[in-house]
Amino acid sequence: MTSKTRVVVIGAGPAGARLAQRLGPDALLIGEEEHAPYNRLLLAEVLAGRYSPEIIALPAPTSPQLRARVVRVDREDRLVHCDDGSVIAYETLVLATGSNPVLPALRGLFEPGARDLPKGVHAFRTMDDCLALSAAVREGTRAVVIGGGLLGVSAARALAERGAQVVMAQQGERLMERQLDAKASELVHRHLTGMDVEIHTECRVRGIHCTDGTVHAVELADHYRLEADLVVLACGVRPRTGLAVAAGLEVRKGIVVDDELRTSDPHIRAIGDCAEHDGHVYGLAAPALDQADTLAALLTSDPAPRYTGTRALTRLTLAEQGTGPLDLAAFGETEALPGDDVVQLTDATRRTYRKVVVRDDRLVGGVLIGELGTVGALARAWEGAEPLPTDGAPLLHLLTNHGGS
Repeated sequence: MTSKTRVVVIGAGPAGARLAQRLGPDALLIGEEEHAPYNRLLLAEVLAGRYSPEIIALPAPTSPQLRARVVRVDREDRLVHCDDGSVIAYETLVLATGSNPVLPALRGLFEPGARDLPKGVHAFRTMDDCLALSAAVREGTRAVVIGGGLLGVSAARALAERGAQVVMAQQGERLMERQLDAKASELVHRHLTGMDVEIHTECRVRGIHCTDGTVHAVELADHYRLEADLVVLACGVRPRTGLAVAAGLEVRKGIVVDDELRTSDPHIRAIGDCAEHDGHVYGLAAPALDQADTLAALLTSDPAPRYTGTRALTRLTLAEQGTGPLDLAAFGETEALPGDDVVQLTDATRRTYRKVVVRDDRLVGGVLIGELGTVGALARAWEGAEPLPTDGAPLLHLLTNHGGS
């Protein structure tokens, strides 16, 4: 049976759910997960036991929803085929398929011909991943987190709060090296160490060892073994583009879109983690929501807006039992180039660190840890990309509690 819908949205993550919410009854939202759309940024809070899954649910879209897996897109007849036998005709199709976790090429990760991870080995991307991890962790559980980026740091912190004995294996020189400068990364490292997280940087994982399909150790490149009851794969994400590739759309790093978020097929748009705009695949929540809002306006407004990119700010809270939280925010370029002006304020007693990078009288990046009173003003100055005031005020005013406002 074939039904017809003006806009069909594939993917019920934050981008797809936001678009469906904006479009209302004119859209049909198709999602694979059994759970209602939720805020992925708060999965670590669910793993830590701080929030229940219901708390991080997104507002329910007013559009109709279908829980199914899309198996094929027929561009010629503009039909979407689902694994439950449903066939939906569309006027406009929106791919909001998100991303998949990167599964590293580790010895022993998959048995020949197997598609499922060994027992005790978990990705950390979906609500099901989170709930499976939460059910497996106990006081004293030996957990190895592979990856020291934003996702790995979040998972390690949450597991430590649950009482697990956590070891992190990071291939890079430092934690969160894509978002933070060396000083800020050192503070995060120190904070996690204070939570009894054991951290190994410049450390490559060679493989995992299983007995009867259950993990019991992680082997490093130098053959050193880390005993493990749980292994968390936090090695990043990769745009989910399988449907687009099979449909013959242009795909590079992600599904290529223009300023109207249109793919190489004028009847198909793409937003969120799966989309590549102007060479960028963001993989962050803020750009995904910006794209959803822009596309909703494009489909309903005249004159229509354009999507010109998003300047995304990274925020994270590292809570420690018995002490206050350690908040951090980072944006833009946190490492200075020759000729840049840099201002830093550090207070070891209060565990605060603030830094901004200025180039040609414009704020190009910054990082704040422990004291985020100026983050709003700094973010506005950075996002606007406007020249900073030239009234002779010192750069230090950017880091004071009223700076930049």
